[in-house]
Amino acid sequence: MTMKILYGAGPQDIKEYDTERLRAEFLIEDLFRQNEVRFTYTHVDRLMLGGAVPSSEGLTFGSGEEIGTPYLLSAREMGVANLGGAGTIIVDGQSFVLENRDVLYIGRGARKITISSETAEMPARFYMNSVPAGSDFPHRLIKQAESKPLDLGEEKRSNKRRLRMYIHPEVSPSCLLLMGITDLAEGSIWNTMPPHLHERRMEAYCYFDLAPEERVIHLMGRPEETRHLIVADGNSVLSPAWSIHMGAGTGPYAFVWGMTGENQEYNDVAPVALSDLK
Repeated sequence: MTMKILYGAGPQDIKEYDTERLRAEFLIEDLFRQNEVRFTYTHVDRLMLGGAVPSSEGLTFGSGEEIGTPYLLSAREMGVANLGGAGTIIVDGQSFVLENRDVLYIGRGARKITISSETAEMPARFYMNSVPAGSDFPHRLIKQAESKPLDLGEEKRSNKRRLRMYIHPEVSPSCLLLMGITDLAEGSIWNTMPPHLHERRMEAYCYFDLAPEERVIHLMGRPEETRHLIVADGNSVLSPAWSIHMGAGTGPYAFVWGMTGENQEYNDVAPVALSDLK
């Protein structure tokens, strides 16, 4: 298991960032490596993002050495979304089979996690979000059919999409983690449009199901002084509470969203008028 650390930045800091620095601080490009478990630890609400593409033989992790605790989840909870072929996750002897777009919630206190793919030819692609937790909730597999769908946007505005809540008080409760998956309708390109801020929560996106040649133009920063990141398949973006987060794709794509902060009120947001963007 490898761990990279990012310390975060404030809105005043990024005024002087060039493209390379902006990408280094907010874009994570190296989560998904064959037969590796890779994490990035960010001081933005102490979120950890992880990725793994195991062979059928499996990979095991769970040590907390990198974060100073006996186990990785001694004081944390985790959500794992499968973005690839079928796979299995074993948590302290309890086995869960995840199909594409299933999500596993792993509660605080888990010690040993083993992940594997059903076949090496179509490996699972596990994407992980982990945040500090002060309460215990049981592990739970949330199948795609058990998620709560919300249909948002309009075809005429090219932002029609289906958002699915997985780790959410209305579906599967947690301490502080929220997690879901959004798919865009055919012909739509915009996600999270119109934009908003949520001062009491940060968010992270993982873009997936992009063709190798396609990209998402992800907009971030303060509404009055925006910046952009060019994002490829499997890339993740950190979105601090002070930043907008929206994007447009050159082709079909989907994304996993994860949030943590002071509350789990999904609608605790401050809308931003498009006329205010600069």
